[in-house]
Amino acid sequence: MEILQFLGHLDQHLLQLSQQYGAMAYVILFIIIFSETGLVVAPFLPGDTLLFVAGAVAALDSSLAGAYNFPTLFAVLTAAAFLGNTVNFHIGRYLGPRVFHWEKSRWFNPRHLAQAHLFFERHGGKTIILSRFLPIIRTYAPFVAGVGDMSRTRFLLFNAVGAVLWVGSLLMAGYFFGNVPFIKGNLTAVIVVIVVVTLLPVLFAGWRSRNHSR
Repeated sequence: MEILQFLGHLDQHLLQLSQQYGAMAYVILFIIIFSETGLVVAPFLPGDTLLFVAGAVAALDSSLAGAYNFPTLFAVLTAAAFLGNTVNFHIGRYLGPRVFHWEKSRWFNPRHLAQAHLFFERHGGKTIILSRFLPIIRTYAPFVAGVGDMSRTRFLLFNAVGAVLWVGSLLMAGYFFGNVPFIKGNLTAVIVVIVVVTLLPVLFAGWRSRNHSR
């Protein structure tokens, strides 16, 4: 409940962050988005919610203390999303050959590495782009792409496209709709809806996989 209360007032927190730290607020937001996309231990960070609310705060009158500049916000957070995925990809690329070499291991069988490589060569582009919009999945997709030794050039291309689409679409959604009275007055409920809607594909995929395994 405390998390929901915090997220329900995230617009106020972002304003206070900017008022207190000035330009450093952009650095803090950069670190959050970079961590969620670049560190496999941080899939719990609220990327979608943060982008939407940040867009809403950027739409406020620029004369208001704490308001963010939209172009700067877009550039900083797109860079964070791109660099986060890139670091995650190279971590997977470095670790993959080093851990997938035990022939009799259930989890680190080289055959799994070959299958991952084949999958990302065939479907990696759309996977990298679509995973941006799926919480948790977006944190692990670039790591697995690196483990699967996806072509670096292809990864960087689709990574850039995915970063622009993800950051741009959510910032703009917040910019144009985040300050609508109904949405602003029910921000907690809106955030819950965003979380549920973005998690539905992940939950559905897990349910299908569990049924197929049975």
